Parts: sequence; structure tokens; C-alpha cells
Amino acid sequence: MAYKVLVVDDSVFFRRRIKKILELDPELTVIGEAKNGQEAVVQAKLLQPDVITMDIEMPVMDGLTAVKHILAWRQVPIIMFSSLTGEGAQATLDALEAGASDFLPKRFEDIATDRLEAVQLLQSRVKGLCKVRFGYRPVPSSNGPKAILFNKPSGPLAKFLMGGSGQGAPRRSASNRIKISSGKHYQCLAIGTSTGGPVALQTILTQLPADFPYPIFVVQHMPGTFTRAFAERLNAVSNITVKEAQHDEVVQNGVAYLAPGGRQMMIIGRPQRARFRIYDEPLSSSIMYKPSVDLTFNSLANVYAGDVLALILTGMGADGEVGSQSLKNRGAKIWAQDELSSVVYGMPQAVVLAGIAEREFSIEDFSGGIKNEMLSQ
Repeated sequence: MAYKVLVVDDSVFFRRRIKKILELDPELTVIGEAKNGQEAVVQAKLLQPDVITMDIEMPVMDGLTAVKHILAWRQVPIIMFSSLTGEGAQATLDALEAGASDFLPKRFEDIATDRLEAVQLLQSRVKGLCKVRFGYRPVPSSNGPKAILFNKPSGPLAKFLMGGSGQGAPRRSASNRIKISSGKHYQCLAIGTSTGGPVALQTILTQLPADFPYPIFVVQHMPGTFTRAFAERLNAVSNITVKEAQHDEVVQNGVAYLAPGGRQMMIIGRPQRARFRIYDEPLSSSIMYKPSVDLTFNSLANVYAGDVLALILTGMGADGEVGSQSLKNRGAKIWAQDELSSVVYGMPQAVVLAGIAEREFSIEDFSGGIKNEMLSQ
């Protein structure tokens, strides 16, 4: 009755702790362990897990190389465990670019003490990738857990999203065409995303022209040590300038600003003289993420009113729904990533089901839609 997990880490202690934490949830069972990437490749083929947790730094074969080998054989969700160092951030971004689905910071104290927040986070991320991305649930059988399958998807991403088998829950793709030009006046572009966001953001930002005339505000759920490395990577491959936002910095046109991980980013002032307020905000029942898409989008509504095009991309949860509603109430346009191209259709689905999103786009079509809508004025 449980999802099958393969745990990969060169530390016996971490493997045991992760196994214990996961199996506190009756929907999860650890069916195998591996102490290096080479063993992980063998175990993945032998056991066919529903999800893999993967350390990055290991002997014999590291996690990044293992990810490439495993995904070349079968598309399975892989969650990377990364150290909170600059080198760890770069390696994690490499793994995400290679096809890993998600990542979590590797904090010894959280794993060692079974800290409640860390326990719930790991369990929810593992289950979320199984339930949302692959759209199946485990049912009992005489040979152990297996998946109950629904309809086959269609489209170019079907094999990728359905683990290479072509089977799984149907995933909805955007039916509307890329062309759009409402004639609306804009002053900025805003983007909110989480799981699957690094690759999605790179797909969009690298297609924008160097003379893009508006500021771009990006909120990606990430730890603080990751966002600077991520901004530098995006900047290196994009025509526009991409940087991590700094406190009291004046907003410039043609620059994409990434919210610093582990902190909140708000925009204050007037449209032509806006600046950033970067601060620490304690998490509460209404603010669950640092950075929070809702907080940033709410601040944009106060500064730019309805002159905003806001995108909600792939990610777990519903961060961005409240902020998107605030923007829409002021007259802004909200677009969502479609289900077929989302790694996790949580955040986009929230704004679609709430009736906030005006259109849905495949991730490959967003840049064309942005250029047609914002550069045709």
C-alpha cells in the first residue's frame, strides 16, 4: 500500500535516519539502499522504485553521474540531498539540469534530531512527486505494492512525464495557441515557481531579448546559499542581466531579479523609482515559504497596480494564489504553466482552479507569449 523509495547515501547514519523518517509515514516504504552512485544505478534497475533520494557527494560514482545514468534508462523522480555550500549549490543545479526533480538541503542536525519540520518536509516532497507528477496511487497485490494506472497521455513530453512507459494519469496540456496581444500596458514581468522551477526559468529567461524593456521579478523557492549561484548561472546563459536582488537596490529595466533564498523580497516605492526591501520574515500559518510568491506579488500590486504580467510556474503547494488574486484585482494578467509541462502541477493548478489564470502555456511557449504580449505595444 506504499510508494517505493530507494535511498542513496554514502553515510550509513544518513541512510538509516532517512529510512526511519520516511517509514514513519504509512504511505512510504524504503525498498532498497545504496552507498554510492554505481550501486544506485544497479538498484534502480533491479527494484524500480517510485522515487529516489540521492546524495550528491559520494565515492565510486557521485550523485550527478548516477542521475544521468538512471534517467537515461528510466524516468523516475529523484530528490537530491545537497550540502549548503557554494559547491553543493552548483552540483545541485547541475543535477536539476540533468533531470533530477527536486532537492533538499542536507542538514545534519535536522536528520539527527528528527526535527518535525524536516520530517514533514521530506515525507511531503517524496509523496508529492509520486502523487502529483505521476498521478498514480499504490494498491495491494500478491507481489507487493504496484501502481494503478489511468489513461495514457499524449504529446512530446508523455514519455518523460510517465517514466518512459507511456502509462500514467492523463496530463492536461495548454489548448490555446501561442499568439496573444491584448494591447495592455505593462511595467514589469513577475514569475513565481518552486519544484521544477530552475529548468523552467532557464527555458523562459534565455529566450528573452537583450533589450527587454521591463524589470523581471522572480521568486523561486530555494535555500539562501543557492540563489546567488542560480542567478549567476542564469546570467551566464541569458541575453538579459540576471542577478540576486539586494536590499534597497533601485529597480532597473531589462534586469531579472531573483529573490534571495531564505528571505523575503518586497518591492516598494513608485513604478519609475521602485526599490527592493529584503528582510527576514518568520514563517506563520499564512506565510509558509521564504521567499514567498504571495508576499512579492502583493507588493507588486501596491507598486505597479495592474500593469503586471505574472506567471505561475511548476511547483508544489499553492504559493502565489493569493498574490496573483491581488494582482488580478488591480487589472493584471495572470498566466499559468500547463499540466503536461509542469514537473508538479500544484502552484499552477491553484490559480487555474481559482479562476485567476487567464491562459495556460507549455513551458516552451511562454517566451513567445511574453514577447508577443509585452513587446508588441
